[in-house]
Amino acid sequence: MNALLKFSGVIDGLNERIGRATIWLILVVVLISAGNAVSRFALNLSSNAMLEIQWFLFSAIFLFCAGYVLKRNEHIRIDVIAGRLSERGQNWIDVFGIIVFLLPMALLIAWTSWPVFTLAWHSGEGSPNPGGLIRWPVRLMLPIGFALLILQAASELIKRIAFLAGAGPNPLAKANAPSAEEELAAEIKNRQVAPEVVDIVGMNRGMVDGKEGDPK
Repeated sequence: MNALLKFSGVIDGLNERIGRATIWLILVVVLISAGNAVSRFALNLSSNAMLEIQWFLFSAIFLFCAGYVLKRNEHIRIDVIAGRLSERGQNWIDVFGIIVFLLPMALLIAWTSWPVFTLAWHSGEGSPNPGGLIRWPVRLMLPIGFALLILQAASELIKRIAFLAGAGPNPLAKANAPSAEEELAAEIKNRQVAPEVVDIVGMNRGMVDGKEGDPK
């Protein structure tokens, strides 16, 4: 079990680093989107490549942060039943869900998405839009993202089994740590990025929490 927990720690560290790096793409997408809007409406200029790069980056954020979100237990849960159970009961539900639902789904998508990428790579698939981007990089994101999710699912399974065996802490216990949005806003402030960008990040967090868009 100690060896498995060490392996779990390596996976956690990998997805933590990838997730922290990937959240910076949110800022990049905001800046590109704002630049596209200004260019289109103020200068009457547009670019299919700049529009498509937003979609590519959004895909990267979603796929590369999936394992990071799972590692932090920040994914959406419906706790109508599980919320009334003991800590052990909640972990047993997660073990069942990971084995029966999460891992088979992620393995199937990772397996079937690889030929899609190889076909795009060998055929040189490009965008049907004039001036658009090649498609194989975004096709590659799918198997990579789900591979990271599979690794994190294995890590979470190890941690839950360790807890049930009395060999580790409860992995479902929420740590008193800032959210990803709060971390991003803090990093932006530390690097002295324009305050308007910090406001946008804060407003997005407020919308998620159902609060007013106050970035503080």
